[in-house]
Amino acid sequence: MAKLYFRYGAMNCGKSTALIQVDYNYRERNMHTVIIKPETDTKGSDKVISRLNVERSADILATGNDNLYLIIENWQKEKGPVHSVLVDEAQFLTHSQVDQLFEVAVILDIPVICYGLRTDFLLNGFEGSARLLLMAHSIEELKTICKCGQKAIANGRKIGGRFVFEGAQVAIEGKASVEYESLCARCYFKYKKEYEDREQL
Repeated sequence: MAKLYFRYGAMNCGKSTALIQVDYNYRERNMHTVIIKPETDTKGSDKVISRLNVERSADILATGNDNLYLIIENWQKEKGPVHSVLVDEAQFLTHSQVDQLFEVAVILDIPVICYGLRTDFLLNGFEGSARLLLMAHSIEELKTICKCGQKAIANGRKIGGRFVFEGAQVAIEGKASVEYESLCARCYFKYKKEYEDREQL
């Protein structure tokens, strides 16, 4: 039986790079992948873009209403065997879509590898990630470091070069001066206190 995999990590840990590498490995062996990208992630339009300036076009830009099981099932009927499904920015999937991908692995016997964030800039979970942590057969952390050298676990949001700790859960990097920085827990709370002190002035 194939498995549902969730590979998560803080920003800049190489999730999209890893996805593109896995896709390349399959295609090099004349095997066929389907790459899914939630349309919520507008960065790069219809492309999966790595910070190493490597990119690959997504095969499916998924809306929140799409049934991913039916899409993959129909894809196989129309275009032939699918050997792996790769999902970028999987935190933006819905609860139901994660369940559908679980069924793709179990019923259609196709490995599904999801890459995404575990938590947002306020350390709250995303809907897709929360469900993946419950449903995935295999969970793997992709590691990166904070600028202080410690292991990064958080995603600090910057607007205009300053860390902020309020706002909507989704704000895509590169839009309206939004940036993200991977932070260890110590640095995260240091910047949070600086923000709170600044807001009280």
